[in-house]
Amino acid sequence: MPTILIVDDETPIREMIRVSLELSGFNCLEADSAKSAMPIILNHRPNLILLDWMMPGVSGLEFLRRIRRDGSIRDIPVILLTAKDGDQNSVQALNSGADDYIRKPFSPDELLARIKSVLRRANGYAEGQTINAGPISLDPTDHQVYIGNTEVRIGPTEYKLLNFFLTHQDRPYSREQLLDRVWGGNVYIDERTVDVHIRRLRKALNSIEGFELESFIQTVRGIGYRFSIKLSN
Repeated sequence: MPTILIVDDETPIREMIRVSLELSGFNCLEADSAKSAMPIILNHRPNLILLDWMMPGVSGLEFLRRIRRDGSIRDIPVILLTAKDGDQNSVQALNSGADDYIRKPFSPDELLARIKSVLRRANGYAEGQTINAGPISLDPTDHQVYIGNTEVRIGPTEYKLLNFFLTHQDRPYSREQLLDRVWGGNVYIDERTVDVHIRRLRKALNSIEGFELESFIQTVRGIGYRFSIKLSN
């Protein structure tokens, strides 16, 4: 089973997380600071790091930036644990290199779901595995998209954008982040291009009679876009 490193200066929180994860079959390591976490990361190379944002000394956010600057460990997935609220804080976490973040207090079930989701993304979806979100199904093998039982015709860029959204739900992403993750970091195009393809994708999601899915792609003022089914119910 995967090994999870829990980095938090509060012992009760580490113990609560460790017990929950071990009951789900994960191996767990613990550290109470960035200083004590680094040798564990270098020696054990955990499959994922749960990192508290607010720690004395080196904060979780600064430690995350150090991890991403170190070529030997920069690819280890990190979920930031935070008591901070608001979309701006989530964007700051993602811009610093977090694969996901979760707000305290959280339930063991929510934490477990987030960990499994990040590990799936890090390891790649199984070949041929269909990705579902409500009535939307995306077949990565045949590059087909269905709403209900009806195939939806979308362009290659809209397909890649939808694929990203379906595997990164409920989190806001700036236009710059979408350009980097969907188009690629070496592509230099205007950020307004994202808006054009978002409009096309929304139109495609609204093209099947009986389904109104345009609101699944939500504009987050001052940030960018978020794909969410939960917030659209």
